[in-house]
Formats: sequence, C-alpha cells, structure tokens
Amino acid sequence: MNWDASLLWQFDVLIITMVILCAVAALTVRDLVSCAIIGGAYSFLMCLLWTEMLAVDVAFTEAAVGAGVSTVLLLGTALHIKRKSKD
Repeated sequence: MNWDASLLWQFDVLIITMVILCAVAALTVRDLVSCAIIGGAYSFLMCLLWTEMLAVDVAFTEAAVGAGVSTVLLLGTALHIKRKSKD
C-alpha cells in the first residue's frame, strides 16, 4: 500500500497524542500494576513511531525490551510488593 503524505502526519499526531496521554496517566495513576501496564502501552506506541520513521531495528528493540521484558519484570515486581497501607 502506498502511503499518502497527508495520512502520515495525521498518524504521527494521533500516536504522539496517545504517547503523551500514556505518560501523563503513568505519572498520575496510584496502582503499580496499572502503571506497569501503561508503561508497556507507552513502549508499544513508541515502537509504532519508530517503525513509521523506518527505524525498524530500533522499533524491534523497543518492542522486545520496552514493551516485552521490562513490562513483565515490572508486573512481577509490582505483584510481589506488599503495601502497608491502602491509599
């Protein structure tokens, strides 16, 4: 499929807006599990941006490490943490 230049900037604006929303949500949410999941979504969206910029090697690394391994490690850590108070 041949991408039109008018569609690319709209895609970029949509993804960048979603990246900013994920960043703000990760900073404001109080639950550690939710924060880890939002961080994984942030990494996936960054992977889409890297792919659109034709940096496929960086996108692959972001998908594997950022959205994959880091999210799993953060989720595992968040599930093992015992909180003393319920906020």
